Amino acid sequence: MIPGPFELVRPGTVEDAVAALVEHGDDAKILAGGHSLLPLMKLRLAMPSVLIDIGRIPGLSYVRVEGDEVAIGAGTRHHELEKDPVAQAEVPILPYVASQVGDPQVRHRGTIGGTVAHSDPASDLPTALLALGGSVVAQGPDGRRSIPVTEFWLGFFETALEPDELVVELRVPRTGSAGWGYEKFTRRANDWPIVAAAAVEGRVALANMAGAVVRATATEEALARGASIEEAAALAAEGTSPSADMHADAEYRQHLARLLTRRALEKAAGAGAAAA
Repeated sequence: MIPGPFELVRPGTVEDAVAALVEHGDDAKILAGGHSLLPLMKLRLAMPSVLIDIGRIPGLSYVRVEGDEVAIGAGTRHHELEKDPVAQAEVPILPYVASQVGDPQVRHRGTIGGTVAHSDPASDLPTALLALGGSVVAQGPDGRRSIPVTEFWLGFFETALEPDELVVELRVPRTGSAGWGYEKFTRRANDWPIVAAAAVEGRVALANMAGAVVRATATEEALARGASIEEAAALAAEGTSPSADMHADAEYRQHLARLLTRRALEKAAGAGAAAA
């Protein structure tokens, strides 16, 4: 299928993009890389009458250290994050996870801000970001505000963004040589994960185990109590609500969550020990 008719707006600044959102309201959608929105438009699952293309706005692509955090511009593409030396040194889980997203075409066009704002529960990078902690910086007509990642993803394609806001930056703690692990299970290498698990410094996040990416809180609490990795990972599916589809039923996803969490935690523990 092909998308319905729409008007294309190309603002020159973030402020112009916000003004266009205010002007067009619910009829408008932000377009960055397009690999999430355009497939929905082709299926007529999304039919915006206005697309606001922010792909040419300067100054939205960067990775830099700011105090105890790494700031990542929303326009940074996956392949740029994958190859960035600052990201590799300061928050290495993100370049690795970026390298696992889709195929080269997706990684060279898809943006960090786009995948965060899309809020697909099967997304790789939001899973890693949730395990890292940090915040999403949004800009609207009243300026910028910071939203903790734990409060940002609300459900399937639903975020804490207001209709007149867009994502402009991600901020994550500098983890340096701290251990981390990311494991996912897919049918094919470039597919969305059927389930994925990210582990960073005792925090564990899961993909495709609810309507949005979620933290494995029972596992985290068990680790904090001194439980073994095996004991903590056995609790990974507690409190989740995985769906059933052609790829896996809920019970199988729960099994994968426990298995992948154990593997991610073991990898994180091994990396941390090696760094020490």
